[in-house]
Amino acid sequence: MPNTTMQIAHDHPAFAGHFPGQPLLPGVLLLAQVLEAALADPSLAGRIGTSPRLSSAKFLSPVRPGDRIEMSFDTASSTRLGFEVRCGERLAAAGQFEPHGLPWVERRAAPEPARIPSGDRPTCSSNEGLS
Repeated sequence: MPNTTMQIAHDHPAFAGHFPGQPLLPGVLLLAQVLEAALADPSLAGRIGTSPRLSSAKFLSPVRPGDRIEMSFDTASSTRLGFEVRCGERLAAAGQFEPHGLPWVERRAAPEPARIPSGDRPTCSSNEGLS
């Protein structure tokens, strides 16, 4: 499992409004850091492509200003890239990315909406029954 570590800056701009008095790193920014780390490693980037899809994510513990996070990647699956984010011994987040537009996923067009013959359409000419 390849690992990457980074220190979360105390003065990160997201902490100002998320949340005053109890700052924590927004989940979307944590996911962005994970994705950036994965795409920076050619062997990981090759598994998920240039625009992967997030197939699952769980946020289990807050990441606070100054926290040192370790991101680890699980390459056991041939179709997904698993990840974990830890702050020391705490598991902060876990999830999986997969390539966008997987070739084995059958794409179907949306079904046509049901058509009601014009003579059978209900009318709303009165407010009868409305209260």
